[in-house]
Amino acid sequence: MPSVEDVLAADWLGACRRAAQEIRAQLDRPQTAAQRRTETGVVGEGGDRTLVLDQTAEDAVFAQLEALHEQGFEFTALSEERGEVHFGGDGTVRVIIDPIDGSLNAKRGLPHHALSIAVAKGPTMADVVFGYVYDFGPHEEWAARTGEGTTLDGIPLIERPAERRSSDGRLEILAIESADPRYLHLAGELGDVARRLRALGAIAVSLCQVAGGRVDGMVTLWRCRAVDAAAAQLIVREAGGLVAFPAFEDPLGAPLDLEPHSPVVAALSESALAQLATIPAPMASR
Repeated sequence: MPSVEDVLAADWLGACRRAAQEIRAQLDRPQTAAQRRTETGVVGEGGDRTLVLDQTAEDAVFAQLEALHEQGFEFTALSEERGEVHFGGDGTVRVIIDPIDGSLNAKRGLPHHALSIAVAKGPTMADVVFGYVYDFGPHEEWAARTGEGTTLDGIPLIERPAERRSSDGRLEILAIESADPRYLHLAGELGDVARRLRALGAIAVSLCQVAGGRVDGMVTLWRCRAVDAAAAQLIVREAGGLVAFPAFEDPLGAPLDLEPHSPVVAALSESALAQLATIPAPMASR
């Protein structure tokens, strides 16, 4: 029986790539607006109405998980639609899946929507050892493994992303997510922190932009779920960035479950991370 170390060292990248290829083939088929927004009629374990495209994407991922299990690997999967699914073992190894992060974008034909998969050796964000995000808009693949850095389309990001600030000291570009207008009052004085804002509509994708140095920080204005952030937070950290879940004393102490526990913030410097961590109001943290 493979050990925990063997399971963690399995070909997760290959499995993710095969799932992404299948999902991409499905998304690239001509679809009408009505087809993109078709629902299955059920509510997923994450609490959202499941789209047909969510279901087909999840099926592609679970086909790869089943193939790994047939090779003898044991783990517990946690997915936005199916919830917790056991593939043997004691639950030490966890696979955290969002088949389509930014499914509203996909539903409306907007570019940024992504497959997000993380593999962890324990119950919190700090335990994530592998992260994979495939953005189906620009067809970009982000991946990271603990201690091995981050890759973009298979090419290592050698240079640490550099923070940019305007002449008055504000971050040049800040990405915001959970951009429901009802949450904007929680943001405080965003203008004191950033010169420009960007809302891409997918938490995993926005975090990856921090890893690539395309934005100077990222903050969610409300609590996020592990399926949205688990993979991308490792991608940021392995690229040289910083991540925190401010509802917890341990910055990476957010649990890997389906509940929305804390906002997530990411930055390229300690000072920016501390500043961004104060933006979501306390009520957004608990």
